[in-house]
Amino acid sequence: MRAVHIIGAGLAGLSAAVRLASSGIPVTVYEAANQAGGRCRSYHDPILDMTIDNGNHLLLSGNQAALSYLEKIGALDRVTGPSKAEFPFVDLASGERWTLRPNDGRLPWWLFARQRRVPGTRSLDYLVLLRFLWAGPHKAIGDVLDCKGTLYERLIDPFFRAVLNTEPQKASAALAWAVLRESLAAGGRNYRPLVAQGGLSSAFVEPALRFVETHGGALALSQRLRALAFDDDHITALDFAGASVPLAKEDAVILAVPPAVAASLVPELITPVESRTIVNAHFRIPVPAGVAPITGVINGEIEWLFAFPDRLSVTISAADRLLETPREELASRIWEEVAEVADIVSPMPPWQIIRERRATFAALPQEDAKRPSAHTRWRNLVLAGDWTATGLPATIEGAVRSGNRAAELILNTSAP
Repeated sequence: MRAVHIIGAGLAGLSAAVRLASSGIPVTVYEAANQAGGRCRSYHDPILDMTIDNGNHLLLSGNQAALSYLEKIGALDRVTGPSKAEFPFVDLASGERWTLRPNDGRLPWWLFARQRRVPGTRSLDYLVLLRFLWAGPHKAIGDVLDCKGTLYERLIDPFFRAVLNTEPQKASAALAWAVLRESLAAGGRNYRPLVAQGGLSSAFVEPALRFVETHGGALALSQRLRALAFDDDHITALDFAGASVPLAKEDAVILAVPPAVAASLVPELITPVESRTIVNAHFRIPVPAGVAPITGVINGEIEWLFAFPDRLSVTISAADRLLETPREELASRIWEEVAEVADIVSPMPPWQIIRERRATFAALPQEDAKRPSAHTRWRNLVLAGDWTATGLPATIEGAVRSGNRAAELILNTSAP
């Protein structure tokens, strides 16, 4: 029986491992770090003396690949959210607060109810979103929409900034439409927000590792792949810092590593090269009653506030501008806004700032065009990762779909 070697234990690699292991394929997952999960993981922070997530990741109820993955590994109950699609917002400039309340079905009658839509907008304003239907693959959102006005500032900009992690005016209109098609255009039942309240690792990583192990797979941590050995149209060996792992001719490799790493390992591989930063801030504090699990923030430094039982966490996307800001200054600025949103009157509690410099590829049209397919010219080498050509931006859903696709290619390919 052919064995599959998976390089990278992020969600793309883990989803591929789960899919293959459930089909009886022997898998070994190699990870360069000392912990699985990639960007989707939890860790114990000594400053806060608590377990926090590396980043605040949000699922939507229509993310079928991600939810199927959770169901297969027995962790579907570890993501929670409201029974309806509800999104509270706060405008720090005007002090206004409102909640976006879409209806469940595809017919968006909620747009005709003033108390359900964005304040200051009319039902007809939302028709501008239909322009994405005719946006070509090389268009930016700024080529499709007039990026100003109440609807843009209070909904379109924060929504696309979060899912694309790129300045919306410059971001790919095609990727924007892919997200719209599966969320806003699909009805509220498909975009209820879901969060791993117990931590990303407990939901997405640890159950997957147990599943793979139970099905005969193995995990090798602290194993950084230095090189692939090529022979004609096959990979013949894996070089881990001097220790070579020879491959049988029927074995296969899934390369589920960041794009820059993949490009350094695979000759002539073209990948996205521009990236964008995400900044996350965590504050250890008992959350006051009445604070919503997720709140969108307009006209502030912060963009989304997540309320966990023991902390308040913040996400700021497309945050390259904050890379050089001193940590203490940044934490103070963020806390001031958090306190206003959550109506807290107290000094800044213990905090932690996490800056992911290359969190995702920049979702620009020219970068999207560089995303490779899962296929390679080597018969036993397949690519996976949210940076591959999934048709989606760099999200959990995109990562899981890429892993599933890589696994399916191997399952559907006869042994060489």
